Amino acid sequence: MHKSINNLALVKEQIKTNFNHLSNLKVIAVSKTFPVSEIEPLIKSGHTHFGENKVQEAVDKWTNIKKTHKNLKLHMIGKLQTNKVKYAVPLFDYIHSLDNIKLAERIAKEQEKIKRNLKIFIQVNIGDEPQKNGILVNDLEIFLKSCIEELKLNIIGLMCIPPQSKPVIEYFKKMNELNKFFDLKELSMGMSQDYLDAINYGSTFVRIGSKIFGQRD
Repeated sequence: MHKSINNLALVKEQIKTNFNHLSNLKVIAVSKTFPVSEIEPLIKSGHTHFGENKVQEAVDKWTNIKKTHKNLKLHMIGKLQTNKVKYAVPLFDYIHSLDNIKLAERIAKEQEKIKRNLKIFIQVNIGDEPQKNGILVNDLEIFLKSCIEELKLNIIGLMCIPPQSKPVIEYFKKMNELNKFFDLKELSMGMSQDYLDAINYGSTFVRIGSKIFGQRD
């Protein structure tokens, strides 16, 4: 059996051992930088959710695969540049990194053009870090309202990448509270090193790369 299939099974087993009631949890296999040959065994095994963080790489890798596998769901988890939106909207099913109004407007425009309605997470700068992308907590209410009411975007939840310097739990807890406050159904947080903590605080989408595919070169 291919190592990625084994690794994914271990991740799911760990989740099941710790949480026995999670029917709505989605594990996104983050396949960025890995070639199609590494991804195909997982597709054949029935896994459907995959994540990429560069549009061009995703277009090269997934355009043909998605034509032949209609059930696959592709997640854009990296920074999305406005000039790449026209390539992202036809290919991706989810965007996890909506982080400014210009990007929101561009997505709305492209979706309207090709009659597509992606599921979108707003990226929150939960640690208020100047070097990081994301909407600040104080700006979130106005931004969310604009996205939903004016631009008619399908905002399904919030996403964060917490600071490395402090325990992640306080940030996961804060994100969970924000998600509930805004009555959003989905929450995207948790990666290979902290996904169990994230699930414990209500994450419904975990983004797991190295724990499934191994370390990147």
